[in-house]
Amino acid sequence: MRIINQLSESQAEQLHEMFVNEWWTKDRTLPDIHKMLQHSDIVIGAVEEDSDRLIGFARVLTDRVFKALILDVIVANEARNQGFGLNIMEEILKHPNLQQVRHFELYCLPQMRPFYEMWGFTTEAGGVTFMRMENHP
Repeated sequence: MRIINQLSESQAEQLHEMFVNEWWTKDRTLPDIHKMLQHSDIVIGAVEEDSDRLIGFARVLTDRVFKALILDVIVANEARNQGFGLNIMEEILKHPNLQQVRHFELYCLPQMRPFYEMWGFTTEAGGVTFMRMENHP
């Protein structure tokens, strides 16, 4: 596995294929993915060592001081349970632009909590409640 910080057109298409196979990202379009990639602060892609095939992805939105929000951690179905998610998370947490960040945040399904707890993520957020508003442009 190799880590990349920018996706090619074909890798963006591969990311779209990964997204449409998951309930939480199935409605994402390729044009929206291009826009998302352009405006994410940090992009982490995992590609096969001997090709440019995308096998994992995550992105970060951050102010580089107080907060870093980790989003869209995903590994291709056929590549799961092989450590790629671990490698992607390690790349994020050791990223030079994130070394001064006070709080890393993410949200996940309950079954993924043990995975993220390995790095110290917790559901205890000092009484903070996650809130969302749907916007339909």
